[in-house]
Amino acid sequence: MADELELLAPAGNLEILKAVIHAGADAVYFGGSQFGARAYAKNFDKEEVLEAIDFGHIHGKKIILAVNTLLKEKELEEQLYEYLLPYYERGLDAVIVQDLGVMQFIRRNFKDLPIHTSTQMTVTNTSGAELLVKAGAERIVMARELSFEEIAKIHQAVPVEIESFVHGALCYCYSGQCLLSSMLGGRSGNRGRCAQPCRLPYEVYDAAYQKINKKNALYPLSLKDLCTIDYIPQLAKSGVYSFKIEGRMKQAEYAAGVVSVYRKYMDRYLSYGEEGYFVSEQDQKKLFDLGNRSGFTDGYYQRWNGPEMVTFEKPGHEKGNETLRKEVARDYILSECKEPVQGIFQARLDQPIELTVQYQNHTVTVTGASAVMAQKQPVTKEKIYEKLNKTGNTPFVFESLEINMEENLFLSIGAVNELRRQALEQLEEQCLLSYQRTDAKEKVLLPEIKDLSQEKTLKITASAENEEQIAPLLESEIISTVYIDSTVFSREQTVAKMKETMQAAKQEGKELYYILPAVFRECTSAFYASILPELQTDGYLVKSYDALAFLLKQKIPADKIRIDHSLYTWSNESRQAFFSYRIQGDTVPLELNGKEIKRRDNRQSEMLLYGYLPLMTSAQCINRNLTKCDKTKKVYYLKDRYGISFPVKNHCNECYNVIYNSKPLYLFSVLQELKGCGMMRFRLSFTIENKKETEKVLKVCQMAMEKNPKNVQTADMSERTYGHYKRGVE
Repeated sequence: MADELELLAPAGNLEILKAVIHAGADAVYFGGSQFGARAYAKNFDKEEVLEAIDFGHIHGKKIILAVNTLLKEKELEEQLYEYLLPYYERGLDAVIVQDLGVMQFIRRNFKDLPIHTSTQMTVTNTSGAELLVKAGAERIVMARELSFEEIAKIHQAVPVEIESFVHGALCYCYSGQCLLSSMLGGRSGNRGRCAQPCRLPYEVYDAAYQKINKKNALYPLSLKDLCTIDYIPQLAKSGVYSFKIEGRMKQAEYAAGVVSVYRKYMDRYLSYGEEGYFVSEQDQKKLFDLGNRSGFTDGYYQRWNGPEMVTFEKPGHEKGNETLRKEVARDYILSECKEPVQGIFQARLDQPIELTVQYQNHTVTVTGASAVMAQKQPVTKEKIYEKLNKTGNTPFVFESLEINMEENLFLSIGAVNELRRQALEQLEEQCLLSYQRTDAKEKVLLPEIKDLSQEKTLKITASAENEEQIAPLLESEIISTVYIDSTVFSREQTVAKMKETMQAAKQEGKELYYILPAVFRECTSAFYASILPELQTDGYLVKSYDALAFLLKQKIPADKIRIDHSLYTWSNESRQAFFSYRIQGDTVPLELNGKEIKRRDNRQSEMLLYGYLPLMTSAQCINRNLTKCDKTKKVYYLKDRYGISFPVKNHCNECYNVIYNSKPLYLFSVLQELKGCGMMRFRLSFTIENKKETEKVLKVCQMAMEKNPKNVQTADMSERTYGHYKRGVE
């Protein structure tokens, strides 16, 4: 059993922060005015962040700032250092980070500021955790989809603190892999502006366009709220150190109430162990009444996925009863949070009065006016005790107060009050001073990468997600490299089919690359470790930190590895962080607009020119949740309120679903502009297309290469999309 566990609470404003600390949180995380993944929470301005740091430290709590969005070039170069500096100097305890470039920047400029990797980094195996620890992470926030066993394996293999969500809302998608809100309305989850389209109704149709969800099951993407109050022992035994509650958008009553219950039961576990652990029905009901979403789920800790996790009928968050909320407000919001101190007061004739105050390892002694012989009524010990106990707006309350006075003394009550004020003020200053830093240095920016080569000729690459697409790609004169997605062949066929495809590629003079799964969990890692020596490929395209780290660990030459757009390189700092592994190249992120792409260093970058973009990658399965699991690859369609249909593919090899955009990205008309951004490598991404559709796109691409692309009018753009090329995200 762990000797210590951390209860980590959310706060959307200063009132909530104070309430959750009062309710028993060991640490609080929140966003400031910039770079937080909850841009629509009230959040904290600069002065509030500084006050929050001080408040937390006085009460012995850790304060963690969310810097967990992707940063654009200008933001990282011109704003991040100035934003963090005052908080670093004040004693900020840690930052939560999603962007590898931000992580590298902070490690260089604020060396002793602990970094916690966000769940948005989608860490699902030991290799990914090891890579991020080497990059400077002191804590890894697990992907929400991991089981007890998977977390335990990471804990046993990697010397790092593990943080995991234990209560609150669940995303349908692997965090950090969702572009649904971004592509539909320009509100990017990667920028903290998710509009939660997963909470909207969708009709589901099969490939024959037969509706498969019932009338009362129109919310197939809306998951129930997580509640793990029954599983605190299992979480602790798995290696979870920090128990994280979700809810920066929630009200103070919800946050404080939930924290108080988890505090009670974490303490029960720490005191009595697993054998003495139980949860009362009353407290179960309390959590339910504070807020739930069609009930609770224990999440993925004991399952891979399942319909029991989905709300189906209604997506809304059900708030608790008003009586309970008033009780929580009375106990934790309206009452003050005070720290116990010990005091000794001394008064002797003709000597300055003296007050010594002690809090933890801090001691302050102050002196005041001299005590004199009383001419009339001497002051009593009771009077002095009463005045010293009026700690007012300070964060302290006397737990013990010893009054040592000689007889028949007169003391000015004003002098006693001033003595108390000075002592508590100095005690607070001393406490806070111990957290503050004075070692900040001038901002250091990295110079641009000097040794990157520039492609000399235009290269068109293409990826395939089904066998029907492979032959047209290999036969096409314009394609130089073909990427074979891991979902094309079954696990049993992968080695033999890749050998066969490699032979065909060599005959056509093509490079053949293999795309590792978008989600690379421990079981996936074990499978690929077993076949890697036999897998014939010229290189790899990876979509996750886990897959990248796995290949590097397997001694695959880094110059045979390219990273996909899901490993975000929004800034040159981020590119440099990835290129420090000596990889062959990266893929331009899908949420950058033309101006932002032009501003970036695009040497050795590849950009998607065509394709149905992946909007969600989920451990959930539409096929299983609405019909039954038959381990067969299928395509379904989600139809939204406007009649727009989004294809969904179930990738059974690794058991995840991908939801694709309703329209394909179609950037042929801006090919020359893109070449002007320094790129010479472009990819056609084929997903749901059949052979004929694949061939048609290849012809359009060839025309765009041979003619002025702006004159290539082969499609109605109302049925296609420029993605974010002409708009971008906030």
